[in-house]
Amino acid sequence: MQPRSSVDRAAVAAARRLAAWPLYPYSTSARISLWAGVLVVAGLFGYGAWQRRWIADDGLIVLRTVRNLLAGNGPVFNAGERVEANTSTVWTYLNYLGALLAGPVRLEYVILVLAFGLSVLGVILAMLGAGRLYAPGLQGRPALLLPAGILVYIAVPPARDFATSGLENGLVLAYLALLWWMMVCWAQAPRRRPAGAGTTPRTAAANPTDTGETVGAGFHAALAFVAGMSVLVRPELALIGGLALIMILIAARTRRRRLLIVVAGGLVPVAYQIFRMGYYALVVPGTAVAKEAGGAKWSQGLAYLTNFTSPYLLWLPMLLVAALGTVLLATRLRPWRRHAVPRNLGWVARTLQSPPVVVAFFVAGGVLQAIYWIRQGGDFMHGRVLLTPLFLILLPVAVVPLRLPGGTAAADSDERRRHQYVRAGATGVLWVAIAGWALWAANSPGMGPDATKVTYSGIVDERRFYAQATGHAHPLTAADYLDYPRMRAVLVTLNNTPEGALLLPSGNYDQWDVVPAIPPPPDAPPEARDPDNAPHTVFFTNLGMLGMNVGLDVRVIDQIGLANPLAAHTERVEDGRIGHDKNLFPDWAVAEGPFLKTYPWIPSYLDEDWVAQAEAALACPATDAKLNSVRGRLTPRLFVSNLVHALEFTRYRIDRVPRYELLRCGLEMPPPKQPPYTGLPATGP
Repeated sequence: MQPRSSVDRAAVAAARRLAAWPLYPYSTSARISLWAGVLVVAGLFGYGAWQRRWIADDGLIVLRTVRNLLAGNGPVFNAGERVEANTSTVWTYLNYLGALLAGPVRLEYVILVLAFGLSVLGVILAMLGAGRLYAPGLQGRPALLLPAGILVYIAVPPARDFATSGLENGLVLAYLALLWWMMVCWAQAPRRRPAGAGTTPRTAAANPTDTGETVGAGFHAALAFVAGMSVLVRPELALIGGLALIMILIAARTRRRRLLIVVAGGLVPVAYQIFRMGYYALVVPGTAVAKEAGGAKWSQGLAYLTNFTSPYLLWLPMLLVAALGTVLLATRLRPWRRHAVPRNLGWVARTLQSPPVVVAFFVAGGVLQAIYWIRQGGDFMHGRVLLTPLFLILLPVAVVPLRLPGGTAAADSDERRRHQYVRAGATGVLWVAIAGWALWAANSPGMGPDATKVTYSGIVDERRFYAQATGHAHPLTAADYLDYPRMRAVLVTLNNTPEGALLLPSGNYDQWDVVPAIPPPPDAPPEARDPDNAPHTVFFTNLGMLGMNVGLDVRVIDQIGLANPLAAHTERVEDGRIGHDKNLFPDWAVAEGPFLKTYPWIPSYLDEDWVAQAEAALACPATDAKLNSVRGRLTPRLFVSNLVHALEFTRYRIDRVPRYELLRCGLEMPPPKQPPYTGLPATGP
């Protein structure tokens, strides 16, 4: 049955438009150009990322936790020691789920596929979100949607390096792009004026963009859930997701909707936080304690910023992008003009739920992320942590509209047509300049000769460093890392110490220093002499390659504190290499383990007195309570105790020099193992 009047036809058109939300009806040229750009950019990024495929040593760390989960030991790095060695909770359990689904497939290939797929997905969603932003202003007008800001991102070599690194960069990319797309949809959703607000069925049908609210409870719940998960993707992303959650909460129209947003956004993060505090006895991931995420190293952070931007002249495309944004603001393609919001929502709600605020929110979020990382000191991996701020800032111009001249009413003046040509020409010139820079940057040498050298800045091109150190152009599996110095030797040494031992890295890359385990007493039960129960500990920096090449029965710890609860709670070394600025002396590893603690069983570079002092310092009540919180049997009582004292344990620090730690705790100094040095012969005068 056909509509009988123009009002009916308008109502049908409005209904169709609302039914099509959030897939906005682009013009044909805009739709074709958008999807063509998506295919080309995703293809280029995927090809470039695959050409540089690798899995970092740090990317393998999460797989040790996954192995323990699969073995039933819980989300830990070492069985019997509850340490959260991974910053991204979502990344840990996503890999665990992938491992369950993949069955016999190697874990390294699972993490490779997930990292690669999420990275490409993030680029696609970023472009679709930006295209969605400009769609309202392009309806019925010939225009092209051209990739712009996204070209800047994929052209930077670290973006392709970390697309397959096994780290959570791909997850962060996909998460932020999804949140961006959803926030744009939320800001552009048609709204409805309630009865009595000055509308009638006839006027409502004539104004279809103001006739209905398609952002229902389901979309609000999904958006709130995604925003709330930010803190579990990476803790610092709470600056983005948390503020987004506040925005949609303030803009909600009813108490019931606000309650839904609070529950959907907060249920999982709050539940996990309770679990973290009770299980790990911390209020933040263990990596945040190990790297002092709340600390400040401004000078190192500025050096890191320069190290990232200088090789690619990154200031140039940012200026071009800013100019491109200025041109867009000067045109009539500003999308928010077509989204009038009912006055009854209140000024704050009307302002927050609008495209310009969403755009400003993501740009400001990128700036905040950059400031956070610069303050903290950046990272030791070239460009890695500044990729997220760059991506956020570029999201609103991931694609840009190029409105084609023509298609206007005959009454348009010649002056207006000239303005159209000028704006189209300016947009085209700026786009060509960005594309030209991207072509140059994508093939630039990056850090050049310093790429694999640990210089005074401590920053290296991590992919090239490990490719050179292992001899593999694409180190992907733990087996590839056996060609890294000391890795094959550690397996030989473990096999040669069936009674148990502590392994310390030697100056010789082909051997390890061995501290034997204390042998069981003569009357010990047979199981105490079983080689399968022999205590083995390896003390080394590279936790990923080491943890994946040894069995789960081998305790793997480091001096930095990523997997070592004792090292994590030492004070930060102010002049240490960024990301490695905690350095627990190996004397502590001897002291706290079941190992012989005197000469000739310990290496000559260790000190018997330091070992004895460290052993005495471990009796400090506060230190003992901290270690028991993660090593004691997890009973309901201990879980509650950890929950109550989690903040105290998070703040707790020890001195890495055993003597000073004894003084701090007020403990008695053990008697010296050897007489003090006087410069005189041992027999005296």
